Amino acid sequence: MLARAAVFDGRKSHSLVRGIAVLAGPVFIEESLSLAVGYTDWWLAGHYFPGAATFAAMSLMAYLLWLLPSMFASLAIGVTAVVARRFGEGRPEDANRAVHQAMLGGAAVALVGMVVAQGIANDLPHWLQLSPAASRLVTRYFRIVAAVIPLIMIEQILIASLRGAGYTLAGLWTKLLVVVANLIVSTGCVTGWGPFPKLGWEGLALGTATAHALGGLVLTVMVWRGTAGLSFQHARWRIDGPMQRLLWRIGAPGGLDMLLILGFQFTFISIVYRLGDLAAASHGLAVQIEALGYLPGSAFQVAAATMAGQYLGAKNRAAARRAALACWLGGSLVMMSAGLVFAYRGEPVASWFVGPDDSPVIALAAQLLVIIGAGMPALALVLIGSGTLRGAGDTRWPLITTLSGFALIRLPLAILFAWPPSDAIPWTWGMGVEGAWWAMILDLWVRALMIGGRLLQGGWERIDLRH
Repeated sequence: MLARAAVFDGRKSHSLVRGIAVLAGPVFIEESLSLAVGYTDWWLAGHYFPGAATFAAMSLMAYLLWLLPSMFASLAIGVTAVVARRFGEGRPEDANRAVHQAMLGGAAVALVGMVVAQGIANDLPHWLQLSPAASRLVTRYFRIVAAVIPLIMIEQILIASLRGAGYTLAGLWTKLLVVVANLIVSTGCVTGWGPFPKLGWEGLALGTATAHALGGLVLTVMVWRGTAGLSFQHARWRIDGPMQRLLWRIGAPGGLDMLLILGFQFTFISIVYRLGDLAAASHGLAVQIEALGYLPGSAFQVAAATMAGQYLGAKNRAAARRAALACWLGGSLVMMSAGLVFAYRGEPVASWFVGPDDSPVIALAAQLLVIIGAGMPALALVLIGSGTLRGAGDTRWPLITTLSGFALIRLPLAILFAWPPSDAIPWTWGMGVEGAWWAMILDLWVRALMIGGRLLQGGWERIDLRH
């Protein structure tokens, strides 16, 4: 009864508030739990392995832990859009076809990803200008987590599939298990508590890997049992060419968008890392805290994607437009409130993560949190508007905005604002990491205007998701 009550169905009449609550509420809690995994590692690192090199390593690991699930973004975006549209059309069998094909495609990507990740583990931190001490920590951590890439794939594909079916509680229960497992295993292996061996730094990575492995296994069992109308069927485990092409056609631009964002983000942090371990540590800490404001946008983004896809599948464009507007208004309000908290209480929050002894890191991170407050309205529109477009199958426009914002605004201005003048580049301003964050704010506002223009233009309502 709980699962049935918590499923959104675009063919039925729902109030906007109830529909958003059913979809966004569990995702908000789920993403909060995901963030708690990173926060657990930051707290343990800050209290058991203090120092700027450690925090710089944690900063890069946060991006790498974003990279691993993003490898499956094309299939996750594609399967969400197709499953949502097929449920909206009343065709659950086709939705199940899509899930099986997404899993098969994901398995191939996971195999390649695991080989590549192990191959670049030593060199990647050096390519990104991280200091030698921090680089060694990253390599030790990354090798352990990369071993569970196939289970991270299962986690991403099945949560995306269930969201498309309108059931977002699956991710919530899974992430609750992930958080508890990470807390127990990481704490135990770092400290040697109870029956756990004292592994030190590697204990952080082992806790994260164990937690994600359990998440993938639990989701497999849930779909195997037929949750939310999705179930594994033996006859479906073979390549279905038309469905594979549809998933990749819809998801590839969105997946490329996500991978470009990551590539641009890695370039961006390499610009920051050239400023030294203090800048790298403060940047990473501020990003972790800023994620608290990012969470509501992610939750409303999922609600907007599912509602847009299902309403358009049910031929109800007016409802899709209303849902997009309501999700953006609700998400913007919450995110701007978070921005105010960052501006006025950033320093006490930062000190909780790293302890009071790292005052230079805390003070600089607090300054960065004041800057991000100016970008919260734009970030809300970028996140939630992109979710609406992707849920409708309009995945090309977010890709265009990513290329425009990062390549033309963020990266050139980050170099201009952040780096000190030198013989090679004498015209830079030398604002440090704060300058890089101001470049990020300008990028967000440009992309927000582009996403908003596409939503108003309405082309996303007419995307064809047939084979």
